[in-house]
Amino acid sequence: MNKKQKLAVSLMVATALATPAVMTSAAFDQPVIVAHADTTANQGQQTSTLSKSYVVYGSGASESAYANLNDVMDVDSSFTKLTATGQDYATYIGNGSTTSDASMISSVAITPTDPGSGVKVNIKKYNGESNITKVTAQQYAMVAQMAGVTDITITVTANRAVSGESALTGVYKAFAADGHQLNTQNTSAANSVLTATQSAIDANSNDSGYAGKLMAAVGDTSKQVAQEKQNGKNLTKVQIQVILKQALQKRGVADQTSTNQQSQIADALVNFQNSPISSSKTYVSNVSNTINNVKNSTGDLMNKAKNWLNSDSGKQAASQATNWFQRLVNWIKGFFQQN
Repeated sequence: MNKKQKLAVSLMVATALATPAVMTSAAFDQPVIVAHADTTANQGQQTSTLSKSYVVYGSGASESAYANLNDVMDVDSSFTKLTATGQDYATYIGNGSTTSDASMISSVAITPTDPGSGVKVNIKKYNGESNITKVTAQQYAMVAQMAGVTDITITVTANRAVSGESALTGVYKAFAADGHQLNTQNTSAANSVLTATQSAIDANSNDSGYAGKLMAAVGDTSKQVAQEKQNGKNLTKVQIQVILKQALQKRGVADQTSTNQQSQIADALVNFQNSPISSSKTYVSNVSNTINNVKNSTGDLMNKAKNWLNSDSGKQAASQATNWFQRLVNWIKGFFQQN
């Protein structure tokens, strides 16, 4: 091989080596999207309840804040953009109550994740301020699961201080836009769980692990209630409350949850039992995934990007990159050996 041929091969190899580096960087910056931008051979396995990513701004959020909201929630041009209104709140959460467009402040970004990953939630600060003042990431995650969504990561923020109770409206609207018409009885019943757990969480705000343990216990109870219903048995409130107390004891927070608080949560779980989702066999398996997400979680961030490297998709991408590189090395060796 003459010098010109060797130079040409060197340039070709340098270009090829540069290409996977760029691809790998992009994959690590956008873990969720890459997990679903899969080859045709794997699309049958890489499925999710959403086909793409969405961002839903609260109608009360000023459009001038959208750029900052996008930065906070890591939203880029690939996200489909929607707005959640007071009418959307009445549709999905209301239970007869209404709110104004101006009151819809919270914004959410929703991205699909690996099948079996359940629901994870990140509450992000806006310009350094924790503007979601009441609802916890663990509440959002379990309530969304009980409403009928799964295998997603939700990012929540607000450009001014709000309780955060209306944020899930945006999640439900995104699912509707994606072609999944969530049953409003399910979403309403799930939101009653959000309301019912708030008192207990407020009373234990000094315990960073309480919200995760409480919502895991709620998930445990909902799973058993669903299993009983699918076996043809509707439980009374008293029976549900007994199951709930046992679940709270299992999670180590029974003594931190008053009898009145347990009663409120049991009432909400009666609503869950009466909603269609409790008859779903897939709910039983899906809720187990979200229970695992919330049970030991603390704080506002349940799904950090670096965790993608340990997911099935992350491992698969790393393996594919390694195999590709090894094939390239073998080709280079063979090329020079032949010449």
